[in-house]
Amino acid sequence: MRQVEKIALQASSADVAQEARRDLMAHYGDVALDEADVIVALGGDGVMLQTLHGTMHLNAPVYGMNCGTIGFLMNEFGELGLRQRLQGAEEEVLPPLAVRATRSDGDVHDALAINEVSLLRQGPQAAKLQISVDGKVRMEELVCDGALVSTPAGSTAYNYSAHGPILPIGSEVLALTAMAAFRPRRWRGALLPTSALVRFDVLEPEKRPMMAEADSRSVRDVVAVEIRSEPSVAHRILFDPGHGLEERLTREQFV
Repeated sequence: MRQVEKIALQASSADVAQEARRDLMAHYGDVALDEADVIVALGGDGVMLQTLHGTMHLNAPVYGMNCGTIGFLMNEFGELGLRQRLQGAEEEVLPPLAVRATRSDGDVHDALAINEVSLLRQGPQAAKLQISVDGKVRMEELVCDGALVSTPAGSTAYNYSAHGPILPIGSEVLALTAMAAFRPRRWRGALLPTSALVRFDVLEPEKRPMMAEADSRSVRDVVAVEIRSEPSVAHRILFDPGHGLEERLTREQFV
C-alpha cells in the first residue's frame, strides 16, 4: 500500500470542479505538484490528459475524479476517505504515442499523445493519404475524411466512434482506423504492433489540406505525419480496485 501524505489538486475551470477542489483542500490540503505523493485531477477526461501531460516529468501518479461529462479515465467523485482510496488504488502505466508532424512551410512539430493521433481534412475536399508502415508503403491512396492511430487506452474514445476496435490494455497493439473511408470503400483500418512506425503522407495538400491532432492539440496544413509508440515515457494513472482500465475496456464491449 502506497504512502500518501501530500496531495496536489488540479481542477478544470468548471464551477463544479472548482467547488470540489475547495472542499477537498479543506480536508486534505494542497501542495505544489513537485512535492506531491499523488496528484488528484478533478474534471473530465480532458483535465486528466492535461494533467498527465503536464506532470509526466514528476514521480507522482495521477488519480482522477469525475466532475465533468466524460470520465473514462476518471474515478467516481467522493469527498470522504480520499486518502484511503489513494493508498489502495491500482496503478496503470500508459506509454504514449510520439508524433512528428511536418507542415507545408517546412516547420516540424513534435508532441506526445496518450489517446490517439488523428489526421483530419481542413476543407470540403476529401483527404488523400498514402500510408507507410516501417518504411514500406502499405496503401498508395486512401480517400477519406481522416485517419487515426490509437493506443489501447484511447481505443474507446475517437477510435471507437470511428468504428475502430477496442484494444485490451497490455495487448502491445495499435489501431489504425479510417474515418469515412471512400476508397477503398469501407476500409476500417489495421492492427499494428506497438513497435511499428506509421507514416501518413498527404497527397495533393494544397487542394486537400489536412490537420493533425495529438490529444486535442492541433497542427494545421500538415504534409507528413510520423507516429510511433514512446516506451521511454510512462504515464502513471490510478484507479479504484476493480475499476481499472482492463475492466472498463471489457465492460465497454458489452454495453
